[in-house]
This record gives sequence, C-alpha cells and structure tokens, in this order.
Amino acid sequence: MVRENLVPNKGKKPVIVMKFGGTSVGGADRMKSVAEIVADHAQRMEVVVVVSAMGGVTDMLIRAANEASQGDRENWKNVRRELAHRHREVADQLLKAAEQATVLPRLADAVTDFENLCSGFSLVREVTPRAMDTLSSLGEVMSAELIAAILRSRGTPAEAVDATEVIVTDDHFGNATPIFDETNTKARQRLAGLRRRGVIPVITGFRGATRSGACTTLGRGGSDYSGTIVGAALDADEVWIWTDVDGVMTTDPRLVPEARILPEISYREAIELSFFGAKVLHPKTIQPVMKKEIPVWIKNSFNPSCPGTCIVPSATNSQKGVKAITSVSKADLITLTGKEWLSFPQLAAKAFDSLSLDDISTLMVTQSSADNVLCFAVHDADLRRVMARLEKTFELEMLHDDRVTIEVMPHVAIVVAISENMKGTPGISGRAFGALGKRGINIIAIAQGSSELSISFAVRAADVKDAVRAIHEEFKLKESVAKSQEAVEGKLQSR
Repeated sequence: MVRENLVPNKGKKPVIVMKFGGTSVGGADRMKSVAEIVADHAQRMEVVVVVSAMGGVTDMLIRAANEASQGDRENWKNVRRELAHRHREVADQLLKAAEQATVLPRLADAVTDFENLCSGFSLVREVTPRAMDTLSSLGEVMSAELIAAILRSRGTPAEAVDATEVIVTDDHFGNATPIFDETNTKARQRLAGLRRRGVIPVITGFRGATRSGACTTLGRGGSDYSGTIVGAALDADEVWIWTDVDGVMTTDPRLVPEARILPEISYREAIELSFFGAKVLHPKTIQPVMKKEIPVWIKNSFNPSCPGTCIVPSATNSQKGVKAITSVSKADLITLTGKEWLSFPQLAAKAFDSLSLDDISTLMVTQSSADNVLCFAVHDADLRRVMARLEKTFELEMLHDDRVTIEVMPHVAIVVAISENMKGTPGISGRAFGALGKRGINIIAIAQGSSELSISFAVRAADVKDAVRAIHEEFKLKESVAKSQEAVEGKLQSR
C-alpha cells in the first residue's frame, strides 16, 4: 500500500499523473503490480497513466533498425519474433479471452509496422530520423495497450491513448521540443471524454507528433518528460514518477553505501542533479511543471510503501551546506590556449559556437583571461566530435605559428556538490578542498556559478569514488537526511 501523499484539497478528487518506467513494466509480474498500484489509487484519486516501453525494447528496436539499414535481412527478423513473444507472453498470462481478442490484433499491428519499416530500411540502406522516431517508440504503443487491457481485466475502466494525439512538438526528429500551448489544448480535448466517464487514460510515453501528425520522440529517456508534460497540461495536483529506486539519494550508493534517500529537493536541485548524470530523471523532466509549481514524486514500483522523494519549487530548509553529490566518471578536460592577437572573448566565442553545431554540452568551464586560456570538460563519448569541431574551427590559427593550441587531459571525473543552501554560506569550498586534501586527492580544476547552486571539481577518474565519499562524510549527509525528514513531515502535517 502506497503512503497517501498530501495534495491540495479542491473539493474533488486530486488529479495524479503516474508515469511508469521500463523496469516497472518489464514483464507480466511487473505489469500486474502496475495495474494494482493504479487501481488502488484510482479509488481515491483521478489517475492518468503514462508508460514507457518494456525494459530493453527500445534499444532492441533501434539496434534492429540500424542493422536493417546496413543490409541485414535476418537479424531484425529475430527481433520481430522477440518483440511479438514478449508482449504476447504478458497477454497470455494476464488477460482474459475477451481482452485478448481486443488487444492481440493491436499488438500484431505494431509488430507489422516494425516489420514493414525494417524491410524498407534494408532495401534503401538508410534510416531517416523521422522513420526512426516511428519505429523506436513502438514499444510504448504496445505497453500502453497491455496496461490498459490489464486494468480492464481487473474491472478498472481504462483506454490506451497514443501521445501523437496529445503532445504537439516541433519537427526536430529524435529530440523534439513540445509546443506547450497547443499541447495543453489538445491534451485536454483528447482526454476530456475519458475523464468524464471515469476511464483511466494510459498514454504512450516518449513520443508526440508534429502539427501535421508526423510521429516524433522527445529524446532517450523522454517518458519522464512525457509525464510532466501531461501533468502540466491537465493542471494535475502531482506527478508521480515510478521507477526502480526508492528516490533521489544523497549520492550514488555504489560509490557510498551510506547514501540516504532525500525526502525533498527543489526543482533547481533536481535539474542540476539530472544534468550531471543522476539517472533518476530525464534532464528536461522538471521544466513543464515549474511555472505551475506542481510537485513531482520519485517512487519505487518495486517498493511502493517507500515514501520516495518529493521535488518541489523550494525545498524545506535544512542544514547549510551540501545536500547531494553526483559525478561523471568518464570525462575529458580540454584546454585551449590562444596567443595575444586572439582575445579571450574571441577564443571562447569561436570554441563554443563550434560545439553548439553538434549540440554538445560542457560539464564545467574555467578560464584564465589574463593568460588567454579556456578549459572545459566534456563527456568522454563526445571527445571525438569535440576535437573534430575544434580542429576545424581553429585550423588556420593552428597552422600559423601555433596561435591556438589544444590539449586534452583524458581519464578525468567531474564531482559536483549540489544544494540551494550553499548560497551565502562561507567555507563550503574550503571544507571540500580540505576533505579531498586529507585523502591525497588532487583537484585538477574547479568551477562555481554565481547562483552558488553547485560546485564542480575535476579529479582523476581513478579518484572519483574516494572524492565522493570524502565530501559525503565531510558534510555528514547521512545524518542530515534525518533532520530533513523531520522538517518535511512537519511541513506536510501543516497543510
């Protein structure tokens, strides 16, 4: 039984959008658990569901498409059989005969769409971004059909809804951006009839459509984003993201076993954590709900009795200092040095303009304007593209007397300490430096923004575990969570 979260009392059932991730719908047992969670809460709340594809299905679809485009005429057929088998197995175990008669043809249609697309890819030896969006999001279509049917088999009215009828986006295939005004109108219109009749909409995550109806996707992991887009469109009271962890933790428990669940974090803290690699949320998830100040809960569908983490506009005050630590273990540090004739603003402008062409994000940036040196970190996976862009951009300068030099320091990790409570608190950096120094960990570079929301340290990749543990212990994050829990419970009781 899930703890009842307190939501604003508007004289009617609170509206809760529940998004379930791939591990939460990974098989028959998991889908059965999802249906139980939804049906239980639907007795007291108006529930709208958003679902991901079954775990591993999206990767399987993308791999098959790429293999087909390389002329492979066999391997993708094995994927077709696996795709049909995994979903048919759930239907056989959980659906009554009448529901199977309704749902199995719809699942077969999705499998046929996959087959037709891959057959075309193998003939033309190409996958267009538009076609890939249609194919890669078929798993969500199949999940939505199954979850809706399982709910109906339990006596809970439900209907699968394709997000192409709900979410309007631009035509940036593969990483589309929602058009929120049009999405809000379309979502309310499409779901209004279902909601009036007490039918639970089960919406496909990850995908949307252009104004002309072409299927798009919101980027890998975008089903979280789908959940908050729908939540904002419907003015939901809360959005619940069901995943396979108990909530947002003070740090990665694989690095620090003493890590604890944070009962509450702010929107800004959540965005910062997701940007720097915390895998609980898609980086864009919080954006749609910020203006409307809709709380977002992170919950564990494998452990539904755990309260989870609540993401709110402004977190309850706790002790001053660091609240959470995240890290990127595979990064590279790039240093650009320009001679006197090229000013620092020119050096930085040319460098970042070139990276923007490939939409490459930097993890941290430092500078020495006096020495005309720019230093920034990127994901290791992006290094080849970054170097190609920089070498092309500064080709003339590098040919003429090394007016610009580019150096790469590989095997670097970025450790990021995050909290809104660091602002205006002296000594935070000093304590972190001291903690790392005691363990003999050298800090290669450091960066902190004027918002004082985070401090980033570059260290050797081999030192990342010790570095995270040192900062976690220095700021006593294990103990601070207990105090935060008391403050959060006090705030909830006062509602």
